[in-house]
Amino acid sequence: MIIRKCKAAAVQWDVKVGNTEANLAALRELLGIAKANDTDLAVLPEMWSCGFDNAHLADHARNTPEILAEILELAKNHGMVIAGSMPESEGKEIYNTMYVADRNGNLAGSYRKIHLFSVTGEEKYFAPGRSPVICRTSLGDLGLMICYDLRFPELCRTLVLKGATAVIVSAQWPKVRIHRWDILAQARAIENQIYLIACNRCGKENSTIFGGHSLIVDPMGEVLAMAGEETCLRYGEIDPDRIAEARKIMPSLKERMPEAYEI
Repeated sequence: MIIRKCKAAAVQWDVKVGNTEANLAALRELLGIAKANDTDLAVLPEMWSCGFDNAHLADHARNTPEILAEILELAKNHGMVIAGSMPESEGKEIYNTMYVADRNGNLAGSYRKIHLFSVTGEEKYFAPGRSPVICRTSLGDLGLMICYDLRFPELCRTLVLKGATAVIVSAQWPKVRIHRWDILAQARAIENQIYLIACNRCGKENSTIFGGHSLIVDPMGEVLAMAGEETCLRYGEIDPDRIAEARKIMPSLKERMPEAYEI
């Protein structure tokens, strides 16, 4: 189902590692602001509930169902779709999982991060997801990605070929590579002629500074909103007519030649 006309928000803040209560408090306050601004879709940072508190991931994962229950209630009370990633436990494995709460308070779907960031050793603590996910919500179908996934155009293209006209991204992307974040977000939107709503964290953790720059990009590549490096919300209007217009002006998706791409 094509994304319908709605107002999206990237909800950016300094995620506190290991401090779920502080993160929940920040989220409650920011969602209150989002509600006051008639937000329909709120995208949160990656691992927003606890950060990459790798030594205690199993404990955090055990708390995820309780936290998710509150998110579902907030989604219902605020009348908005809320999406962000938290640790998920299944058997002996832990996944970096994006959960999508629909406006009626139901869980619309979830996605396990496929591409684990080996530079920081994510594969030592998390198991990889195996399947791309399009989540059917009351706003339309959303393609789901997490952080490092943004560097893999095959994943975003797969989501689009399966019907997504909007893709959401939760991330913890450092400032030292923030220029690439900006470019990759715009590239994924332009090449797929979709809306892309990407939420990054900000702040500092040990020696790593996170870059913020949460952004909303339209199907023509126009940046509708971009955050700085501070806690904030950034809003953008999602309009399905803009998708149709982009694809009429530049019919690149129709003119793909898949038979020529096989290796």
